[in-house]
Amino acid sequence: MKFTVAHLLDQLPAADALPVARLEKALGLSLKPDKSQLRIALEGLSRLGVLVETEDGIQRRQDDTLIEARLRCSSKGFCFALREDGGEDIYIRDHQLNHAWNGDRVLVRITREGGRRRSPEGGVQCILERATTHLLAQVEQQEDRLLAVPLDDRLLTSVELPGSDASYLDPEKQSVVEVLLDRYPVAQFPPLGHVERRLPINGGEEADLDLLLTKHGLRQRPAAPRSSLKAPGEKGRTDLTALSTLVLNSWSGADAPILPAISLEEGEEGLRIWVHVPALAERLTPGGSLDLWLRDQAESICLGRRWLPMLSPALGKAAAFKPGEVQAAVSVGLRCNDQGELSDYRFALTSVKVDAVVDDAALQALADRKPKARTTPAALKPIKDQLPQLERLVEITALLRQRRLEAGSLELDLPRPSLEALGDLCIPAPEERRHGWMVQLPAHRPTALLRELVILAGRALGTHLAALGLPALFAVNPAAEGSEINEVAKAALGLDIPVELSDDGNAPAAHDLVAIFAATDRSRVLQRQLSDVIPPVQLSATAEAHQLACEPAAYAPWCLPSLHYADLWNQQVLVLLLTEGKDRPSVRHKTRVDLASASCHGTIDWPLLTPTQLAELQQGRSDAMVQRLNGRARFAADVEADLVAMAQARAAEPLVGQTLTGVISGVQSYGFFVEIPPSQVEGLVHVSSLKDDWYEYRSRQNRLVGRKNRRTYMLGDQVEVQIQNVDALRHQIDLAVLLPEGEEEGVEDGIEKGSPTVDAGSEDRGD
Repeated sequence: MKFTVAHLLDQLPAADALPVARLEKALGLSLKPDKSQLRIALEGLSRLGVLVETEDGIQRRQDDTLIEARLRCSSKGFCFALREDGGEDIYIRDHQLNHAWNGDRVLVRITREGGRRRSPEGGVQCILERATTHLLAQVEQQEDRLLAVPLDDRLLTSVELPGSDASYLDPEKQSVVEVLLDRYPVAQFPPLGHVERRLPINGGEEADLDLLLTKHGLRQRPAAPRSSLKAPGEKGRTDLTALSTLVLNSWSGADAPILPAISLEEGEEGLRIWVHVPALAERLTPGGSLDLWLRDQAESICLGRRWLPMLSPALGKAAAFKPGEVQAAVSVGLRCNDQGELSDYRFALTSVKVDAVVDDAALQALADRKPKARTTPAALKPIKDQLPQLERLVEITALLRQRRLEAGSLELDLPRPSLEALGDLCIPAPEERRHGWMVQLPAHRPTALLRELVILAGRALGTHLAALGLPALFAVNPAAEGSEINEVAKAALGLDIPVELSDDGNAPAAHDLVAIFAATDRSRVLQRQLSDVIPPVQLSATAEAHQLACEPAAYAPWCLPSLHYADLWNQQVLVLLLTEGKDRPSVRHKTRVDLASASCHGTIDWPLLTPTQLAELQQGRSDAMVQRLNGRARFAADVEADLVAMAQARAAEPLVGQTLTGVISGVQSYGFFVEIPPSQVEGLVHVSSLKDDWYEYRSRQNRLVGRKNRRTYMLGDQVEVQIQNVDALRHQIDLAVLLPEGEEEGVEDGIEKGSPTVDAGSEDRGD
């Protein structure tokens, strides 16, 4: 089938019916067998109550009981549907999955409402889009059936293979295979597939990367369509080539995204900070084949030493900033007051010339240089003429950061481990899009400087486009739920951390908790607990608050259009405003308004764009596109998290059998997790390996307590552990705790030595 149910539904208008012929054209169906499959799909969806067919065509039935969600399953068989609208997760029992797999987009109907301590329950009514088209597996012979057993144990199934694939049986488990799905399970019939190729398990870094790309379906990305790039227009372009312009860059991987350039301009009205973004939108035809291809890619993905770029090679080469070359840009000039608050802005199409690229070495040399030193360090000599500008930038961004943190923006000391294989993954993006918090960075880092200016530019564009009523893609980031912050505070209190609650029992704000945690020896594990309850940043068609950027009304990202498609979309809207926007009601009016600055807000009572232009934008910025972009952002985060976990597991393999000191990072009824520096790899000490006692789990105190010896394993404790086994493919590390010397294993008074036991403490039996 050439389309998914999700793709089919995306073509249907929100309220009106669509003729079948137009639906076939929208789906690109021209052959009779494809059209026949569409009819079968429409009939099935009509029977499910998803669609209704009228004389005017196909229409989506409005049914509030059907909820779009994405499945998240565990290896234990527990499955939850994560709602697209951000509502409470829905528990799905295995007999209600209806052959849906982990990661699938589904329609769920709630069958039982949730309670105070119970999630709502539901059943899958329809699979909208399959997440798994192929998988990594190991081939096993079970009686007369040849099966592919997925490496991902969240896929609660096996795939039946043809007998001809028996040659891929591997008793020594030295390799895995890539399996392509030929048929998903239907009724009582199992899924079918065939082996595409064999992959080695221990083939080195490049082989590991091949495994990861294969797992996520990135090994063979679709090629960019043939498309002629347009040259940015010269009309109305402001020449800023005389300004000293710098690119602040920490990334060094091949095909890394293009970062903005920065200039400072002194004038009669004070200092103006210019943020220059590569002019990508002007080189594309909005809604054209290349634009739609970029929309499908949606994200650049970091693979450590190199990137999977979102842009086509030709587009990336044409738009890149290169020292000494004049390049087209879309820029914003920002002014701030003495308190670091945005006071004025102006957008413009510009021409800029980058003077130098500033990297980590240069900024570190600047930080280490003595104030009155007469010599210039070698790392600073290439940018000697730009040093005054760079020093001013450090001062400005320090003020902006201070104001941001005072307003409640959250920074956590949770960097990724500094493993060589991770490359650029160790360096966060200037604007952290996927979390509701930022990684703490030293002041003299390119990313630390750039992030403050990118945030300011996003606030300016969000305010501007929202005030003008233009269809932007807004980034929203609500504050964390007070009840969840309270749970983190209670966990800290259970560890004897001095957290003062208010008179009504509520915890301090999240950024205040960070300061409290920083003064303890359990800071990292508590910050990890806090990070789990901070809402992520999401894209929305509606302007709302962005807590991370301290923007109360509207935030529109646009400074990283080679990293995120949402930024490119917003740049397209901005360029259309600057080039086609009507700055007066008609040609008879002599007074024009300045559409590039906030001075036009509240003065416009005429359409800024033609009805056709506005309709195309509104149709393009559909709910389906917003959901897809949010989904692709989660997908990119999963790929990068997998790569980090693989690198950590590989770093742990040479340590098998060694005794190391780690920190307990999580406690559950079945055992506790230990994080081992410096790679921060996390392994599990299963409760069955604690053979010196029977242990009770006390969830409110985040600890396991021995019934007889009263030994406690508590969140944040340092423990001596031995790495017993490493499964790099599944990112699983098995650990064992070493008992203090001289203590005997086994438990007295009739308790059998080595009996594995999980026992929730009496105070926690309701959890």
